[in-house]
Amino acid sequence: MSIKAVCFDLDDTLLWDERSIKEAFEATCLKAGEAAGIDPEALEESVRKEARALYESYETFPFTKMIGINPFEGLWATFSAGEQPEFRQLEQLAPVYQKESWRRGLKGLGVENEALAGELAAQFGKERRSRPHVYEETFRILDELKGKVKLLLLTNGCPALQQEKLDGVPELSPYFDEVIISGSFGKGKPDPAIFRHALELLGVEPQESLMVGDKLTTDICGGLSVGMVTVWVNRHGRSRTDEIVPDYEIKHLAELHDIIAKYA
Repeated sequence: MSIKAVCFDLDDTLLWDERSIKEAFEATCLKAGEAAGIDPEALEESVRKEARALYESYETFPFTKMIGINPFEGLWATFSAGEQPEFRQLEQLAPVYQKESWRRGLKGLGVENEALAGELAAQFGKERRSRPHVYEETFRILDELKGKVKLLLLTNGCPALQQEKLDGVPELSPYFDEVIISGSFGKGKPDPAIFRHALELLGVEPQESLMVGDKLTTDICGGLSVGMVTVWVNRHGRSRTDEIVPDYEIKHLAELHDIIAKYA
């Protein structure tokens, strides 16, 4: 049976989100280092640790986990969209969380400066928004697949934040026949429901579609649960157990052509 559709994850599959976040931290922590005489790398580590712990302490954490919104997205998200009441909670919580993460991060290095924490929280958002990195191979593979198979973007996250990421790279969305954001759908990967929804929109059978993503626990696990052909994008040679086994593992998106050809 031939492959008629390819579903792509967004973050760290097509967009290089890890790089964007890393550079935003580096730029913001460099400013903090100059202002407070502290080591920028130590501050980044401290803020990441404090942000994660604080994020997981909120009553909204189970919801953000289900939708697939990580702590570092929370450091620059506004949560201004999404119908669920939890998004309104997150919208109110975001400014507090963002400032408090930096305040606690600074405190972890012996710096008590609430004003600086507020400045750093604001700067981090600006730095992240100015860095919409895309992998070099992204547009090449989309150009090559467009018109030959149906294309769908399936991304976890807050509707406002994921849309902001897409708006930062306006050339990206037009490639896709459908775009599904978990926060709009109401459930995130790996829930089988969002994958079935994707297949229904595309009008294809599971075995006629590829699910391409970088995360075993969401993209691959969810795709396998509904019978899709799964492709794990493992650019950095990460190891895995046999708990979640993708159908294919690739380092470069260009390898998708060979996989699709096997089903011709």
